[in-house]
Amino acid sequence: MPLTRDQITRRAAAELRDGFIVNLGIGMPTLVANHIPPGMDVWLQSENGLLGIGPFPKDSEVDPDLINAGKQTITARAGASYFSSADSFAMIRGGHIDMCILGAMQVSQDGDIANWMIPGKMVKGMGGAMDLVAGVKKIVVTMEHNAKDGGAKVVRACSLPLTGQRCVTMLITDLCVMHMDPARQRFVLTEVAPGVTVDEVKAKTEAEIVVAPDVRPVAV
Repeated sequence: MPLTRDQITRRAAAELRDGFIVNLGIGMPTLVANHIPPGMDVWLQSENGLLGIGPFPKDSEVDPDLINAGKQTITARAGASYFSSADSFAMIRGGHIDMCILGAMQVSQDGDIANWMIPGKMVKGMGGAMDLVAGVKKIVVTMEHNAKDGGAKVVRACSLPLTGQRCVTMLITDLCVMHMDPARQRFVLTEVAPGVTVDEVKAKTEAEIVVAPDVRPVAV
């Protein structure tokens, strides 16, 4: 069966390492905060000026002045710091963020990502995505493998406006996990959701991909 959003983000959380500074994108990626392994010290950064995001607040803990970049109310962990957006983007552009987890509307076989607008629809702004994909060391994308109409989202070339080129290092969808091979500049299929076959993934993927010789089930 395809993975749920909760399972996708749990798999993404398995990529975290102790001491990492991590930026979580709007939407599905925010769920990664619920799956940080016990005992692991991870610092979550928000581009609107907070390092040290804590768990989502209970109703009695909501502070309307404390929000993330997606306008969700959040908490701050012990040791958190607040700063201007200018300082926040200096952290991002300066290469001080270890990992970023983003959503996407399309990812190409070359590792390009389109995640900030659909032409003809109202856009409030691109946010920090373009800076994140240019300045962060590891870019992980979490998304559904196909659009609601069944169309491919892992494509040969993005048809939507690009956020960044050749920047995605790992792709986690409801069907599989793929890692970018820098030498081949192609994604390598390494894990499939329980009950999902390699042939099913290939049939639902427009992009040219490489299948690892030891594909295994996603640990969920």
